[in-house]
Amino acid sequence: MIDIRRLGPADAADMRALNRLFARAFDDADSYGARPPDDAYFAEVLARPHVVALAAVIDGEIVGGLVAYELDKLEQPRRELYIYDLAVDEPHRRRGVATTLIAHLRRHAASRKAWVVYVQADYGDDPAVALYTKLGAREDVMHFDLTPLDG
Repeated sequence: MIDIRRLGPADAADMRALNRLFARAFDDADSYGARPPDDAYFAEVLARPHVVALAAVIDGEIVGGLVAYELDKLEQPRRELYIYDLAVDEPHRRRGVATTLIAHLRRHAASRKAWVVYVQADYGDDPAVALYTKLGAREDVMHFDLTPLDG
């Protein structure tokens, strides 16, 4: 059985475990482990209502998770949720963990009166593309990273 838990201000240790899982799944130890936040930072960010960190737990072990951000829109009085990170540890993939996480987030989105939940997938990440295609409508878009400017 998969238990989905929303992480809160007292869950720094679980957020660290989730970041280690993301580092393995995305093969990105630098982003997820080079400069880990302290407990105070986790407590502050996880207390914010627009930050949703979900952990999938099986037999007391975090086996997957997602981090999403709620965005209030200005073109209409509505909001949307963006899934920024979503991963499942290798031994637990293809068992419904990611689908269960997304379903939990979609129910949360409905409770927040969001009009959409969206996620980005990279070209070549066929399992992610297949999952998201099964759950929603696909849009082909381009993504650009713009660095902040000083001054």
